[in-house]
Formats: sequence, C-alpha cells, structure tokens
Amino acid sequence: MTHDSPKNDSECGSARRASREWWLYVALLCVPLLAVYLHIPPPQLSPALNSWRTSGHFFTFRGNNIFYKESFGVVGSSDVLLLLHGFPTSSYDWYKIWDSLTQRFNRVIALDFLGFGFSHKPRPHRYSIFEQASVVEALVTHLGLSEQRINILSHDYGDTVALELLYRSDHNRSGHITINSLCLSNGGIFPETHYPRFLQKVLKDSGFISPVFTLEHPEWEDVFGPYTQPTEAEFWDMWTGIRFNDGNLVMDSILQYINQRLKHRERWVGTLTSTSTPLHMIYGPLDPVNPHPEFIQLYQKLVQRSTVSVLDEHVSHYPQLEDPTGFFNAYLSFINSF
Repeated sequence: MTHDSPKNDSECGSARRASREWWLYVALLCVPLLAVYLHIPPPQLSPALNSWRTSGHFFTFRGNNIFYKESFGVVGSSDVLLLLHGFPTSSYDWYKIWDSLTQRFNRVIALDFLGFGFSHKPRPHRYSIFEQASVVEALVTHLGLSEQRINILSHDYGDTVALELLYRSDHNRSGHITINSLCLSNGGIFPETHYPRFLQKVLKDSGFISPVFTLEHPEWEDVFGPYTQPTEAEFWDMWTGIRFNDGNLVMDSILQYINQRLKHRERWVGTLTSTSTPLHMIYGPLDPVNPHPEFIQLYQKLVQRSTVSVLDEHVSHYPQLEDPTGFFNAYLSFINSF
C-alpha cells in the first residue's frame, strides 16, 4: 500500500487553488465586459436593410412580433413560394434573388424566425425547431394560405425547420402546411456530416457569458468562397440583423438546434427519405460546415428520390448570396420539372 506524500498533497492543493484563481480572473474580466456590452447600442440599419424592413410586415405569434416580407409577382399564377433562412442571419439572405423569384411565382414570402432579424428575440426562452415550424404554420394561416399548396425553398437552419414542416405535412398533423415541393440548400441535416464553426460550439456551450464572445461582428469569411466574399457593407448588414433587438444575447439558446438535430435525427432524416413530395438539393461544394464530398454523397445515398444541383466549385455555404444566378437557375430548373 502506498501513501501520498505531504509534498504531493501540497502540489494538488496548489493546483486546485490556481484553478480557482484562474476562473475568478475570468469572471472578473467577463462581468465588466458583459456590463459594458449590454449598453453598447446596435449598429444603425443601412439604407438597404432599412428598405427591406419598411417593405415588410409583422404578425403576432404567442405574444411575439414576427417579421415577414411578401411580394406579389406573376399574374394568373397561383404558385406560392415560402423562403426559410439560415443561422444566424435573416430573410435578407434572399434579397439577391427576390426579384427573379417574383417573376416566376404569384406570391413570394419570407420571414424572420423568432429570435432572428427583425422579429422579437425573447429571453430567456427555449428556442426550438418545433416552435419555428409552428411560427411558419401560423404565418401561412395569417396570410390565408392554409388551403394552398406551398413550395418551400430553404437554407441551412431553415432546412431543418422545413423537414419538421414536411414531417407534419406527411403525417397530416393538425394545422400543417400542404407542401407542393421542397428545395434544400447547404443545411446540416445529417449530424454525422455537420461540422459547426468554432464560434458556434463556443456560443452553444458558454451560457450567460456568450455575449462576451460576440463583442465584434463574427468572422464569416471562412463560410464564403475565396472569390465570392461579401463586401464589408454586406457583412455589416448581416451583423446588424443579429444585433437588432439584442439578438446576440439569444444566440446560445438558438444554437441548441445543433443538439436537436442529433436528438431528432430519425424523425427528420426519416421523413426526408420516405416522403413522396418533390425534392431538390442545391449545394455549394466548398462548404466547410457540410463538406464535399462527404455531405452530398450521403444525401444522394439516403435520399434517392431527390434531384441535386452542385454549383461552381468556388461556391460555399451561402450559395444564394455567392452565386445568385446559378442558384436561381438551378431552382428554376427544378420547379419547372414537374
């Protein structure tokens, strides 16, 4: 039998004290940073972003104002298109193809999910994909489109919301949307091929100190291709949409969708593989979040009824912003094919 020496006990005690002192220093640093940050006003809306907001509307969902934008396009057509944006941005992600879409559809609708963009961002709040799907259903009802067959075009986070809507539609759940077609794009729908950015992992697990990690606008360069980078003004529009209504303070709660994707994989991937709804995937292959060829090979293996459009090799995670012409043409080919 061996006994720890007094020297070892002393070393362990010193290590524990050092650890406690380190966390104390972190807390002392974070508290004033957090206090200052909570009083930093959000950036002002750019003229383009303000124009997007003023051209939209709001409806109320469970006491929260939800922003949406709607345009009427082609006369004589009854086709309706619903756009679902990704994390952490907003409906403004669709602005580069908005006018083109209105030339094909009678009604084009996009919303900011709860906690995103110009919508309310309640806190504390348990954000979930299920609730966001209910927000979408409430919007469709609000617009008087409950009996209408809806085409859905989604991206990233919106892909998972779309899969929950598809599940409800295929299982004839009360209040469900009748989905005419579904087109996904660069969403981490398979947990096993999804690689969140470092900041996403930090924010997801950092709890109350998450605002400290968002003192500046995020470095999004790595989710855009080297030749498809947004301008600095476009980056700031993204960041302004996050900061609006203190959205940076709810990012840790919203990011729990990563865990929800894993927990409910069978539900969402299962409905994707079993549905009879026309499906399409538009994919930017330089995406570090859903990397090529791992992601697209798994998609084609599991979702054999779906067609796929792989865009230019330089296009990354935001294909509708990086290659709006290629993205729109790919979607137009799909929607005109049935």
